[in-house]
Amino acid sequence: MAAALRRLYGVSRLVMTNSQSWLLTMRAPPAASMVRPYTSGKDSSKPPSNPPMDRLDIVMSMEPAIPTYAPKQNEPFETRRARLLYQSRKRGMLENGLLFSTFADRYLNKFDEQQLKLYDRLINEPSNDWEIYYWVTGVKPTPEEYNNEVMDMLKQHAQNKNMEQRFRQPDLKEP
Repeated sequence: MAAALRRLYGVSRLVMTNSQSWLLTMRAPPAASMVRPYTSGKDSSKPPSNPPMDRLDIVMSMEPAIPTYAPKQNEPFETRRARLLYQSRKRGMLENGLLFSTFADRYLNKFDEQQLKLYDRLINEPSNDWEIYYWVTGVKPTPEEYNNEVMDMLKQHAQNKNMEQRFRQPDLKEP
């Protein structure tokens, strides 16, 4: 089975942990969505150039893969704005919830169609909210595909030059 997995996924080594002994009883290889690249934990965006021999090139996991974001087609302008307002408020981590909800409260009603698309892509494509937070706060450089006018506005907003108190999300307004 391990040889078939190495051929299927194009890796030279494959190591399974004790919790993955179910792999040995499988008759068919696992779905590609169950395979994720080995990373050292320091920078999850790329595997190490020379991994230690006792570590994995690929880790088999029972965790489901994060689905890729598909932009909504033919979504009305106001519906998109309302969805983005909701998604800005429900980020899953307090830091981004406060940052994006206050940003959306201030700017979302002023955005044109192109800016809404850029914002939609920014908050929905990256699978890791911490990465977005690091880009916005300047801890990590912003990838080129997300470095646009909306990201610049968000970075300015995050700097909070007026020293606004942002310890709670703004109240929702009636449409």
